[in-house]
Amino acid sequence: MEQRQLGNTGTLIPEIGVGVWRYGGGVEPLRAAIELGASLIDTAEAYGTEKVTGEAIKGIRDGVFVATKVSGSHLHHDEVLKAAEASLRRLDISQIDLYQIHWPNSLVPIQETMRAMETLVDRGLVKYIGVSNFSTAELRAAQAAMSKHPIVSNQVLYNLNRRQIEVDLLPYCQENQVTIIAYTPLDSGHLAKASSASSNPERMKVLEMVAEQTKKSVAQVALNWCTSRPDIIAIPKSDKSARVAENCGASGWRISPAQKELLNRTFS
Repeated sequence: MEQRQLGNTGTLIPEIGVGVWRYGGGVEPLRAAIELGASLIDTAEAYGTEKVTGEAIKGIRDGVFVATKVSGSHLHHDEVLKAAEASLRRLDISQIDLYQIHWPNSLVPIQETMRAMETLVDRGLVKYIGVSNFSTAELRAAQAAMSKHPIVSNQVLYNLNRRQIEVDLLPYCQENQVTIIAYTPLDSGHLAKASSASSNPERMKVLEMVAEQTKKSVAQVALNWCTSRPDIIAIPKSDKSARVAENCGASGWRISPAQKELLNRTFS
């Protein structure tokens, strides 16, 4: 599994991790992912999957990068602190590697929220601070509210079919060393199906052609396209160990520049 630097921290994380939103696979697929090098597990208090994540990493905590999130409805100062402590209990760990604000909330001053996030780092309960679903303007405001610690990541929707972040947010994050964590990188399975099952068969035919050229699956090509940029990691979700192994097989090779350009044009 290839590694990527998280922000400018010097910490390396796998370019393919595991998301556990709407996850129901139990411990084994998560263990399989970790064994294959996909040792970043991303959960959230709102997902209801922190406990199973904690069970999966029991005994191997040092080899796993644990990311979770505080709900957008818990962003007042004391609520953030209580939410983090509750997540630590459910995960059964002493420190969260990456704690993220799940959604921005305009009803809570961002300064109040970020002060609480920095307090968690100062107390050793959180190692790094991230955000999720933040626009460029919202990310700028959050960064301006920080006094001690950087925002190292922004977790957003990104895949071949959903490329809106390329207009403004992605360039900004690249310029400011903020890692993009791409969720739903297979577009809820639409980028892992045959042409007949796709809402855009012509696009899928091109994806399948690249898969044939590379001798990879269409899902692996779609994930590899995501991570072909050095500042993006992808966190696909799967309830099955076999599909987890397939997702992990998206790392360790690269689509060619010509293949990447073809996919960019086709999925524009």
